[in-house]
Amino acid sequence: MNLATLAKADGHIDEREMNFIVAVGKKNGMRATEVRNIVANAGSVKMLIPDNDSERFDQIFDLVDMMLADGIVDDSEMDFCIGMAERLGFRKAIVGVLVRKISLGVKDGLPREQIKEETQNFLRFECNEQNNKHAE
Repeated sequence: MNLATLAKADGHIDEREMNFIVAVGKKNGMRATEVRNIVANAGSVKMLIPDNDSERFDQIFDLVDMMLADGIVDDSEMDFCIGMAERLGFRKAIVGVLVRKISLGVKDGLPREQIKEETQNFLRFECNEQNNKHAE
C-alpha cells in the first residue's frame, strides 16, 4: 500500500513502478491481481506503520527503491520518501540523509543488507550524538 501511494505521488504509475510493486507483493505472498487492486484503491486505505526499526527500514528502503524504479527522481517522490521516513518514526533531522544514503546504495548496486547495516550504524551514531548532547 505504501509503495502504491509513492508511485501515485507524481500523478501516474509508470509500468516499471507497477512491475516493481507487483514483484514486492509476490515476494510477500500476494497475487498480481491482488496487488493491482490495492494500487487502484491506494488513496482510500490508511498506511500501516511498522512497530520496529528493522521493518521501518525495510519500508523506507522499498519506498526509495520504488522512487528509483522509473529512472527519474521526481521532487514530489523525494519529498514523499522524506515525509514517509518521518511518519515511520525516523527523526526529522536525519531523514534527508537517510533517504539519500539508501538511494546512493541502491544506485551503486549494493545489497539491501549492506545498505541496512551501514544505515543502522549511521542511525546509532546519530542517536549516540543526540544522547551525548543531552548529557552535556
